[in-house]
Order: sequence, then C-alpha cells, then structure tokens
Amino acid sequence: MEVILKRLRQSALPPKTKLSSARRRTQQPNALGFDARSALHAILGVDLTDIGGLGPYLALKLVGECGTTLAAWPTAKHFTSWLALAPHNKISGGKVLSSKTRRTSNRAASLLRLAAGTVGRTDTALGSFYRRLSARVGKAKAITATARKIAVLFYNTLRHGMSYADPGARYYEERYRQRVLHNLRRRAKALGFVLQEQNAAQPVVS
Repeated sequence: MEVILKRLRQSALPPKTKLSSARRRTQQPNALGFDARSALHAILGVDLTDIGGLGPYLALKLVGECGTTLAAWPTAKHFTSWLALAPHNKISGGKVLSSKTRRTSNRAASLLRLAAGTVGRTDTALGSFYRRLSARVGKAKAITATARKIAVLFYNTLRHGMSYADPGARYYEERYRQRVLHNLRRRAKALGFVLQEQNAAQPVVS
C-alpha cells in the first residue's frame, strides 16, 4: 500500500491547502506503519480525517472502495442510495407503507457504520447527534442515520473539495434547543397561546 500511494502521490497535483495537525495524538491499535494521512492528503487534496469518525486507516479503506473522485454518483443522494443508507420508501396509492433502509452487503456502508459507532463516543456535533437519536429511536437507527451524515460529508469533501470543521457538541445542542423552542412557539400560536420564558423570581402556579 505504501509503495502504491507513493506512486500515486508523484502523479497527483500538489494540494491547495496545507495539512493541519492531527486530531488524535495517541497510537491506534490498527494504525498503519506509514503516514497514510499525509499520503491521502497529497493525492486527494483534502483531509478526510477532519470528518468525525474517519481515521487514516478507515479513510484509506473508504477511498479504496469508492474511488478518489466519486464521479459515478451525480449527487450525495445517489451516493447514500447506493450505500443503502437512505430510506427506501414503499408507496401505494400515495401512502408511504414503509421507509426502512434496504439490507446490503456493501463494504463501504459497513465502514461508515463503524465510523458512526466510533463518533458516538466523541464530544463532537456528530457524536451529540448520535447520542440524542440513540436515546429516542435506538442504537441501530441512530448508527444508520449518523453513517448517512458521515457519507454526505465524505461525498462533499471528495467531490466538491469541502473543508469540514466540527462545530462541537455544544453548538449542536444549542441549535437543537432553538429548533424545539421554534416549534413550541409555532404550536402555541396555532392554539391561541403565547409561549413565555419563566421568570425565576416569580413562583410557579400549577
């Protein structure tokens, strides 16, 4: 692998951006014996390890499965559909009968599910998304949904050169809180009420 990556690196255009410092400093059990992160960055022009859950080894395996340009898929929706991570809607008479994801033996999808399980243990926006969804609908559905998010980030990074910067778990939790408040205000207004913030100085009357 090291020899092949060196050969590909020689024929690739120099990346437009410099490689930032690694997020992880500790040695991983399945770490490669060479600097795969720098090699991938030099070949692809982007750093896939900026995406939560993707280390150098997992990123290398994903590129091996999907290619370096993802030109076979016109959009991210086509890509997630190929991975069987998007809902497979069964519609009859205009009514959705089922929206479960299809069963698949796609190796790239398995790698993304592995990344989703890893990112669920991190203090990132994706990790917070996984934990919140897992508490509501279960771990299996949470892994599928998080794997789909990682797949979209992977697609946009390789296909469009997007640079991903994790906003953090606090940012995600605050955005979630604002969405909940917006929905509560909208529902209260529809019922003829006004939602107000409780004043801590005033006693609560049940």
